[in-house]
Parts: sequence; structure tokens; C-alpha cells
Amino acid sequence: MATLYTLANWLVILGYWLLIASVTLRILMKRRAVPSAMAWLLVIYILPLVGVIAYLSFGELHLGKRRAERARDMWPSTANWLKALKESKHIFADENSTVAESLFQLCERRQGVGGVKGNQLQLLTETDDVMHALIRDIQLSRHNIEMVFYIWNPGGLADEVAESLMAAARRGVHCRLMLDSAGSLAFFRSPWPAMMRNAGIDVVESLKVNLMRVFLRRMDLRQHRKMVMIDNYIAYTGSMNLVDPRYFKQDAGVGQWVDLMARMEGPIATTMGIVYSCDWEIETGKRLLPPPPDANIMPFEEASGHTIQTIASGPGFPEDLIHQALLTAVYAARENLVLTTPYFVPSDDLLHAICTAALRGVNVSLILPKKNDSLLVGWASRAFFAELLAAGVRIYQFEGGLLHTKSVLVDDELSLVGTVNLDMRSLWLNFEITLVIDDQGFGNDLAAVQDDYISRSTLLNARDWVKRPLWQRITERVFYFFSPLL
Repeated sequence: MATLYTLANWLVILGYWLLIASVTLRILMKRRAVPSAMAWLLVIYILPLVGVIAYLSFGELHLGKRRAERARDMWPSTANWLKALKESKHIFADENSTVAESLFQLCERRQGVGGVKGNQLQLLTETDDVMHALIRDIQLSRHNIEMVFYIWNPGGLADEVAESLMAAARRGVHCRLMLDSAGSLAFFRSPWPAMMRNAGIDVVESLKVNLMRVFLRRMDLRQHRKMVMIDNYIAYTGSMNLVDPRYFKQDAGVGQWVDLMARMEGPIATTMGIVYSCDWEIETGKRLLPPPPDANIMPFEEASGHTIQTIASGPGFPEDLIHQALLTAVYAARENLVLTTPYFVPSDDLLHAICTAALRGVNVSLILPKKNDSLLVGWASRAFFAELLAAGVRIYQFEGGLLHTKSVLVDDELSLVGTVNLDMRSLWLNFEITLVIDDQGFGNDLAAVQDDYISRSTLLNARDWVKRPLWQRITERVFYFFSPLL
């Protein structure tokens, strides 16, 4: 009996070390940033069982077998669709401004489609304006409505949008709604999904959270896009979830969320539509390719209109493109660079690019919320402040609520707006979307919005920051250690 017990102990110990060794080898064989690999190895060796479980759950980008197969299968038809779209030569821009040229070339070569011109573009900064514009467009819709949001939270104007969407479905408009399972938990626990389905709306719960499948698919991989397409002609995207901030996270202690959305008319709705169709097929297995743009889709063809490129990220989309686009935009800056984000945990390359821009004479401003709804990210982001301040970057801490806008403005000409935060999760993991806009008029509009944010912010003083207490520095470094995992 004692011999059997000893043998069992040795088998357990051997199995334990084989598990540690196999996960270690798996980490070393994956091509990833060294800080990220080192962080995982330290976690695994300091907290072995917890570290192994955490790595198997969150360490690799598992989309799930079924979704991964759909992602592979959809690309031949998607590639053919993009090839056919290129025949509509009149919608594509022939040239770009100097500051935007390299970024547009990068996007075209990686995604297979160039920026489209002839778009009408309106910047919306108030939630009420976004909601009322959306309700009006839904009421006037005739054929189809596609929506995807990370969060749909019932209450206030969000309910009015839901009512207008159900009314559209009842009169024969084909409505499809895709919402992230984790982000829209309150919605899926409410009566709204059943009410919408009864009205004829296709409601899809994207990336369902299922603890029974935690090792088969990465649970923190989320559908983070915010998009609306109406009649293949009108499109919305930006940082705003489908929430009325007066009814959302009122007890979080950070104030109301402050967002930015773009409302567009023109061929941009077609290129955004192909992103939605890919997401729909990955999630449901059903193919939904948008129709090609018609000859009357360009409201500003004579004046070229706003030239816009769509960048989509996530499993199944061009890898690392969002990160490459941000680096290209930052290095293109010659005079001014302004960035806004609620969550700032940049890669080493992005941090280096921002600091280098400031050191070579570019006026660099970073606008962040003073209070953050994520304790981990809030502390981790502060670990980067000393290096940024030393390089000459101006850091503004927004005090008018949780600044949730994600935007980059380069030399008042090149703009990036969308759903991408400057953190590891947006850069490497989630399904995200960003618009790249080459237009000085829009750049001036975005600059005005960013100036308003700055007017409601406090400039961080480099001398005061150096004098912060030691316990704060230690806390920052502890959370910085986990930054590759955030």
C-alpha cells in the first residue's frame, strides 16, 4: 500500500512538472513580445497552478474551432467580393495628402481595398444627438438595418432606439442585431431580446460566455465594434455603445461617459458592410455579403468628399494591422499629434513612437480621463507617465466624466476615430474598427472637439509627478508588470 502511495505521489509530481514544462515550451514557441512572454513565465512559476489555468484561459488567441473554421471558409468569397468592388473605380480615391499617403498604402496592401471618396461625414459628440439621428434614420429606412455593439444597456433613449428598430422590422425592413454576450449582459437578461425577436429582428448573442468551454475559446475575446449600417448607404461608428449615459454605470464614481460618433453617407457604408458580413458569418455561419454600391452612392463626388479607409481587426482579419496603422500615423506627424483614449496601456513600440515624436519637435498631447472605471488599467497607465513627460508629451487629465472617445489627429489633416483603445486588448485581441479620414475639414472639426476636452482637463505637471508618494510608484510598477496581460 505504501509503495502504491509513493508511486502515486511520484506520478502526480511528474505530471505536475510535465504540465509546467509543456506550458513553458508552448509560451516559448509562440512568437510574442518578450515582456509578455516573461510576464507569463513569471506568473506560472510564482503561482504554478493558477498561472497554468490563467494561461490556458487567456494566454492565447482561441476563437474556438467552429468560429475559426468559419473565418477560414469565408475568405474566398470575401476576396472575390472585394475584387468585384474594385471594378467600381469611381468610388476609390486616386491620391492622398502627404501625411496620410503611407497609412492609406499600408491599409490597401494589407486589406486589399483602398480608401473610398465621395462621403458625407458628420461628427456627433452628444449622446442625445446620436440617438435622435439614429432614430430618424431607422424611421426612414426602407430595406435593411445591421447593427453591432459591445454594450446595449436598456433605459432612456436606448429604449426609444429599440422601439424604432422593432417598428422598422414590423413594416418589412430586414433588421439584424449582433451584441457581445459579456458587454450586453443586462440586455440579454431583460425582456428586450424576446420582444425584438417577436417583432422579426434577428438578434445574435456574440461570443457567448460559457465557463464549460473556458479552455476551448478565450473568454475575454470580445466583440468590441460599434457599427450601424442602414440601407447600404448610411453608416455610424465611433466609441459610443448603445447606452443612455444617464442610465448607465451611475454608481461607478467616474461620471457620465463622454463619447464621439461619426455619421456617414456614401460608399463607406459598403466597406463597413463587408466587415459586418464577416462578423455575422463567423458568429452564425450564414453568409451575408452586401450588394455592390450603385452609381448614385456618392453624395459629394464632384468635390471628392471625405476620403475614408476602414480598418478592421480581430481573429480572421489582417493580423497586427491596427498596431501598424497607429505606428504609421504617429511617425507621420510633423507638427501636431493629439491622442484621446480612456485606457492607455501601449506596447513598447507605440510608447517609443509617441515619445520619439515629441523628442523630434512634434507637439504631442495625450488626453486621458482623470478617473477610470478600470482600477487595473488606471494604475498601469500611470507607469508610463514619467517617460512621456520626460520626452515632452503633454498629458491632460479630463475631469468632465469618463472620457471614452478614441481618436488620433495628425497635423490637423489625418484622423483616426473608432473603437480602438490604446491598450493591449484593442491592439492584439478584440474585434475592433477604426476609420482613417484624410480630410482637413474633418480634422478641424475633430481638433475643435479635442480642444474642448482639453479645456475641461488639468495639465499634469512634470515636477509634481516626480514628487508623488513612494507607495504610488510601487503600485504603478506592480500593475505595469501585468500590462502585457491587460
